[in-house]
Amino acid sequence: MSLKDVVQEDMKVALLGGNRFVGDTLRNLKAAILDEEVAQGKRDEGLSDEEIEKIIAREIKKRRESFSIYESNGRPELAEQEKKEIDVLVKYLPEQMGEEEIRELVKAKIAALGVTGPQAMGQVIGAVKKEVGNSADGSLVAKIVKESLN
Repeated sequence: MSLKDVVQEDMKVALLGGNRFVGDTLRNLKAAILDEEVAQGKRDEGLSDEEIEKIIAREIKKRRESFSIYESNGRPELAEQEKKEIDVLVKYLPEQMGEEEIRELVKAKIAALGVTGPQAMGQVIGAVKKEVGNSADGSLVAKIVKESLN
């Protein structure tokens, strides 16, 4: 069963079970997937699971940004809403790598590429993201690469 089908089924179960919050969150995710399918011209064949994972990661990133904005502006009730949506969406991503695993991988990539200095940041981040895919948070990878190259 594809990831898109899993999201669809979980949305139906949540809505029929009376869990409107989860149902609405998954409905919004489904809409984001549909938007991307239309934008890429893949409405009939659909997106791969990896492409859908990228959409989920993007949606989580949006909610994290909103969470921090709400927190800094003293709106904890809205921040809590974003946090709950993140908790729902994160279940559809592969298990995330820990910070230490990412640090080791970054060190290995820097050594393999033989680069130094902040000008190589994009090259190292690209190589690491290509290897880990959606199992690592992009902002964490970028932060670790920046620390390692400075």
